[in-house]
Amino acid sequence: MAKIDATDGRILRLLDRTPRATIQYLAEHLGIARGTAQAHTNRLFDGDHLAPVSTRLYPASVERPLRALVTAEVDQSEFEHTIDTLAAIPEVVECVAISGPSDLQIEILARDADDVYRITQRIMQARGIRRTATSLVLKEFIPRRMHQLLDPE
Repeated sequence: MAKIDATDGRILRLLDRTPRATIQYLAEHLGIARGTAQAHTNRLFDGDHLAPVSTRLYPASVERPLRALVTAEVDQSEFEHTIDTLAAIPEVVECVAISGPSDLQIEILARDADDVYRITQRIMQARGIRRTATSLVLKEFIPRRMHQLLDPE
């Protein structure tokens, strides 16, 4: 993975503030040539610096205003099957491996408490899941962000 240079950092900071920015917008606002903006942006996408583009919706916009974080302990010999099963549950929006007493943290979106129960029961039925614990997200104080990790302008 190539190191992020100063121009990359400027582009990334602007994209963090204006995710739908066009190449022309980047070039104009950063005072660089359009070709330079295009080349740097291509390199950032191709070099695994930028995560794949995905639609980031507010949970309520898909009629699932309740977020919950489910930690799960998994039988390691069933791990691959467990992940395949979890991926087939539409309400599972993210699943990451974690350290500590649990193996996975699974974020789910639900309509209400009954829906959380239904989804967590489906997670519990996944082959390899030994036990789970569920926490409801009450309020998001700091949304996902990255710009503060880039060198200051």
